[in-house]
Amino acid sequence: MKNAVATCIVLWLLLSPFAAWAQTQDLVILKNLKRVDIPFEFSNNFIVVKVIFNDIFPLNFIIDTGAEHSILTKREIADLLQVNFSRRFPIMGADMKTELYAYLATGIRLKINNLYFNNYSMLVLEDDYFRFDEFSGVDIHGIIGADMLRRFVVKINYEKKVITFTDPSVFKEPGGKFVEIPVQLKRNKPYVFSNIQLQNNTVLPVKLLLDTGAGVSLMLHSDTHPQIVVPANVVKSNLGMGIGGAIEGVVGRLPALELYEGMTMNGVVTNYQDIKHVTDTSYLNGRHGIIGNRILSRFNLIINYYQNKVYLQPNKLSKRRFTYDRSGLTIVSSGINLNTFTVLDVVAGSPADHAGIKAGDEIRKINGFPTKVYSLEEITNKMQGRIGKKMTLILRRNGERVKTNFHLRDLI
Repeated sequence: MKNAVATCIVLWLLLSPFAAWAQTQDLVILKNLKRVDIPFEFSNNFIVVKVIFNDIFPLNFIIDTGAEHSILTKREIADLLQVNFSRRFPIMGADMKTELYAYLATGIRLKINNLYFNNYSMLVLEDDYFRFDEFSGVDIHGIIGADMLRRFVVKINYEKKVITFTDPSVFKEPGGKFVEIPVQLKRNKPYVFSNIQLQNNTVLPVKLLLDTGAGVSLMLHSDTHPQIVVPANVVKSNLGMGIGGAIEGVVGRLPALELYEGMTMNGVVTNYQDIKHVTDTSYLNGRHGIIGNRILSRFNLIINYYQNKVYLQPNKLSKRRFTYDRSGLTIVSSGINLNTFTVLDVVAGSPADHAGIKAGDEIRKINGFPTKVYSLEEITNKMQGRIGKKMTLILRRNGERVKTNFHLRDLI
């Protein structure tokens, strides 16, 4: 399945900038700490932290350096707590045509470990346009964006699954194998400058959004430069959910990405998205694409918002080969415990397609084991298993039991 891509999602506000409406945001760091360590779950390539909302509800939020604003995606929570909405305004859908709606909520209280945000303002979506739960297999209630992150020096240790928020006044330049890489911060979102090797061996400098809210390795906008073309061997893919609908594209392999001098990754699984239908590309800030968590998780990452600096330190995963689905299935989760797994899409000509699997089929068993014992991430990993591995699936289709099997093979 597509690697739970989240989100190359843009909140395109049609009215005046959100910051003009935001109330004063008060931050209290409990125990007078200068550094706060926050554990996280790394689920299907999302960084998920626990947030106490309005001193009552424990919720799951995604850390998203690619989002300008923090967002509550579940309006029913705000309604239950009678959160004050100061304004309703239109936002643009993922197709950049459909008009949808969000609210500005004020007076919010958020507690994240020893960080306490009082009288905070954030966006609340009128409906859950993202449907993160389906693609991550985890109950997700919102996004922590750059409006909150920019107050700190943020360090993400993917190996230890800890994100550290440091007071900028006490931060010291990291030593060891950390490398400072060229970066531009625009609206508090970090853009890095790297080189990609194309199929004709041409090396092209590119500007990429560093996006911890995206579950991809790399996404390239195929029409932002005449030399960025879709390779011959690709498969159609659902890239995830944006506001108001699915984001579609294709997936292939880029020969090489030189993230910085001395750090080149080969055979990078790359999503290609065509954005020529977007009439106003100013929000892209001249970027050619996105670097997501499937690359970033191979490093320790530091973002110093105050000094406009980004540092990377390779971890033990930095040289690992990039893997991709070998079944042809895009699978989503649903149900109370998110342990009902349904086929969203099947790649034409893939092993799953030849086995007769159809969109809408519910997967009940995999190789004799009931799927309810697995998470969505575990099922995704099974579909990336060794070439030739036999997969026997028990499906439920229109109330009937269907048994089928196929063998995994490379699709790209």
